[in-house]
Amino acid sequence: MNADDSVPGPTDDIMCATYRALCRHGYANLTMQDIADEWSKSKPALHYHYDTKRGLLLAFLEHLFTAYTDRVAAPDEGSPRARLDALIDAALDPPRADAHRELRTALFEVKAQAPHDEAFRERLERFDDYLAAEIRRIVAEGIEAGAFRADADPEMAAVLLVTLVNGAHSRRVALGAADGVRDAINAAVDDHLEGGVR
Repeated sequence: MNADDSVPGPTDDIMCATYRALCRHGYANLTMQDIADEWSKSKPALHYHYDTKRGLLLAFLEHLFTAYTDRVAAPDEGSPRARLDALIDAALDPPRADAHRELRTALFEVKAQAPHDEAFRERLERFDDYLAAEIRRIVAEGIEAGAFRADADPEMAAVLLVTLVNGAHSRRVALGAADGVRDAINAAVDDHLEGGVR
């Protein structure tokens, strides 16, 4: 959890327990007792830190966002296209993707709460906003360097690519595959960003 060698605090342990409980039970069936069981402490001890399941899951999304920004960041070196490809690859395929299948499914259920819960929506939007900002930055730098078309629109590129990444995640959970998405992204970048660049 932590990059350093410090001893994890109770919050780190609770986040690990929440991860395991979500993977085991999914969102809909998850209870505070399930998380306490994974934490190997009592439910009252868990309530000392978090009053409700909702509050704990909002904190868990914050925890995931920190890990996401550590993992999904545009590289500082390489051509703009190579940097953009690396960013999209990181957003599409987290490490140990198979091990995260249950978590992906649980988070898909969490996303379904967003239309009805502003706090969930705001936290989930942060993931998209972060990825979009990284894409806009690379595209703008690529335009300036002459690697992407001068008339390319960084904002439109970000909207398109974030939408494709989100669609790939949804298809992976709902259908078990996201075949062709990487090819579609490559084609979009070829057409909208690199088309006509010599």
